[in-house]
Amino acid sequence: MFSFKSTKDKNISSYQHHTPETRVPELNPAIYGLSLDENVKSGYSLNDLAEQLRLIYCGPTAIEFMHINNMEERQWLAQNFENIIAEELRKEEIVRIGNLMLKCENFDRFLATKFPTLKRYGAEGAESMFAFFSELFEGSAEKSVEQIIIGIAHRGRLNLLTQLMEFPPVHMFRKIKGRTEFPETADASGDVLSHLVSSFDYKGAEGNVHVTMLPNPSHLEAVNPVAMGKARARAWSMSKGDYSPDERSARTGDGVLNVLVHGDGAFSGQGVVWESIALSQAPHFRLGGTVHLVTNNQIAFTAESSVGRSSTHCTDIAKAFEYPVIHVNGDHPEEVVKATRLALAYRERFRKDVFVNLVCFRRWGHNELDDPTFTSPVMYKEVESRESVPRLFLDRMIDEGLTTEEAVKEELKNHTEQLNNELKKVDSTPPVDISHRGSWEGFKQAPKAIESWDTGVATDLLRFIGAGSVKVPEDFDTHKHLYKMHIDSRLSKMQSGEGIDWATAEAMAFGSILLEGNDVRISGQDVGRGTFCHRHAMMVDQSTDQIHIPLNELVEGQKNQLEVANNLLSEEAILGFEWGFSSENPRRLCVWEAQFGDFFNGAQIIIDTFVASAESKWLTSSGLTMLLPHGFDGAGPEHSSCRMERFLQNCDSREDQSPVDGENVNMRVANPTTSAQYFHLLRRQVVPNYRKPLIVVGPKILLRHPKAASRIDEFGPGTTYRNVISEDVANAGKIKKVIFVSGKHWIAVEKSRDERGLKDSVAIVRVEMLCPFPVVDLQAVFKKYPAAQEFVWSQEEPRNAGAWSFVRPRFENALGVRLKYAGRKELAWTATAIGEQHTKEAEEVINQTFA
Repeated sequence: MFSFKSTKDKNISSYQHHTPETRVPELNPAIYGLSLDENVKSGYSLNDLAEQLRLIYCGPTAIEFMHINNMEERQWLAQNFENIIAEELRKEEIVRIGNLMLKCENFDRFLATKFPTLKRYGAEGAESMFAFFSELFEGSAEKSVEQIIIGIAHRGRLNLLTQLMEFPPVHMFRKIKGRTEFPETADASGDVLSHLVSSFDYKGAEGNVHVTMLPNPSHLEAVNPVAMGKARARAWSMSKGDYSPDERSARTGDGVLNVLVHGDGAFSGQGVVWESIALSQAPHFRLGGTVHLVTNNQIAFTAESSVGRSSTHCTDIAKAFEYPVIHVNGDHPEEVVKATRLALAYRERFRKDVFVNLVCFRRWGHNELDDPTFTSPVMYKEVESRESVPRLFLDRMIDEGLTTEEAVKEELKNHTEQLNNELKKVDSTPPVDISHRGSWEGFKQAPKAIESWDTGVATDLLRFIGAGSVKVPEDFDTHKHLYKMHIDSRLSKMQSGEGIDWATAEAMAFGSILLEGNDVRISGQDVGRGTFCHRHAMMVDQSTDQIHIPLNELVEGQKNQLEVANNLLSEEAILGFEWGFSSENPRRLCVWEAQFGDFFNGAQIIIDTFVASAESKWLTSSGLTMLLPHGFDGAGPEHSSCRMERFLQNCDSREDQSPVDGENVNMRVANPTTSAQYFHLLRRQVVPNYRKPLIVVGPKILLRHPKAASRIDEFGPGTTYRNVISEDVANAGKIKKVIFVSGKHWIAVEKSRDERGLKDSVAIVRVEMLCPFPVVDLQAVFKKYPAAQEFVWSQEEPRNAGAWSFVRPRFENALGVRLKYAGRKELAWTATAIGEQHTKEAEEVINQTFA
């Protein structure tokens, strides 16, 4: 066993000899009204005890846990902290850490030499983070962890990939030289060097563990909830933890470990951090503890801690959730190993989050081309005077006889030679397609043509599912209102096959998906009941609060399940979580519903950097479905619009429609107007052998509107989603005017047309799919009405909102049709909250439509 000597002076004999800077008031007996010389045990004074505590808790490793209310946790942490920091590392452990940090430092220097203008965001100054990862991988295998999901930003990422995660350096060098990371056959654009990923099997002494690093955007900390969602989804795929059939012995967090690596500046400043940690113990989101590493450079982009936060430590947010924080000096890699061991042991024992605050420094500026002395001259005078962490560690190893300078030089020589050999292979090494592996085996990218999939289901089965969706146990105390308005009503609809509303269609879609061997998860604020009290996918016993989900008991021994995840009041973290969840397994329908469509903008970062662009950047597929309630009914600026224009702007649909849109658009945007259409949309998310995010401009009044209800035959075999719905007109050749609409606005337009007696000359066409833009379906419409002379786009949204800006150039370019606009004028807000004004505007829209 070997132990390095501490660089701190351990010969200070009494508290009063400390300088003010090193004094810890809590360890001064005088502040408790006690004498420094008072004996507590034969031969020992309180001052001696305080000194012993100082040596334990004020060295290179410290811990905060007194904010935790649970006494068992506090006692466990105190005892295990004192035991673990007293341990000595084995010779082979020290040598492994030394060699690993040596290679990491050499890798940074190699890149600096070969690519001097490269922004590599190296690990220099924080190399001891690799002592954390080395111990993390080895220790996880010892604790029967089978899967590790890592979310990490750019600092030290390249080192971790190549030195520990078996990412071939030649592929990194290809990327640095401007080559694509994907084969030419892939429909993708790629991302920057510091967002590369790897997935590999770590072979430890006590077993193997599969490690996956997730792609991340440059929005720091945005990957946190994504990694959390993927980790929980992985547990479902493995039937572990909360998804284990063995409820008695299973514990949340079994088999899967989530690891998040943060920077001190972003961790203190980004709101998604708070939102994500707030999910950590919530039902349907908990992971059984995430291990957090904060790479604490003591500086953000240029802001030092004095201006970068309002708290003492960058990790102080952890205290609000009663999670322990282990602070460790990055100059002591062996102490980082011990801190990691304690973190893993705590997580294994209590299944809660734990934080390791690695106090280190950043050798260069925000990147290697940045000069930090502009803004932090004093700090960087100190940094420039310091030897590197690996060099100091190796010197201590040499002093202890664990290695020699000759051995260090030989290791450097061999590593540099290996890197040079990899660099020479750049021109002869093709990129490797790493997409659609594992649970995605057999899936592919979407085709460039438009496809139609039969998403219908046998009507007898649908009746069975519909009836089963409201079945409750005999002793279940059901809410009286639900008996008549929900249970009896649905049973009646199943019997008649008429008037099937939105919620019933959704239940039939979910149930059929489950019985076909797929899981379903729906998440959102009060999604169990539904914002508009329409869904009731989960029922609550009025006497016991017990929850019953009928769709999980359709058949005896049902394997696939519906998870109804009512969640906290968050958008960014929740949507990130759900996107991560959806990316883990394609045989699972994942749905996120906004309380109102307007509220999605709290998650705009996730939409821009993951939902809309992940496949193009990283070849990461997702079938996430977003339900965004939308409709202008006088509810005001924040309860009317899901801002469909923003999603349409985020689509990669070609404005010139040359070629026309195919299934390979980055995401689908639909505005269904009937329950059957909604049913087919949901089923289409799981039937094809490819996945795309789906944005559903969801209804409010259509949830119960008779015109939105469907007959059961509209769900039957051979039926599918209709991208365009054109009326059945007896004398189509006499139609002079065609009004195109999207969404529930068609009801108002149809009512006004019929009242005006224009049914024989005016046709209404509903554009149900906006992206991919349905050129072929619309061409059929124009052939249907050969005598039409006037074409109007009518919408209830303002002119600078809704679908107008998206459809107008596509009608002109692909169909040769110049549309007239009818709708609200441009507005800085989405909708008025004044009833009279709303009514007046609605009348003006109708008048424009028929002008």
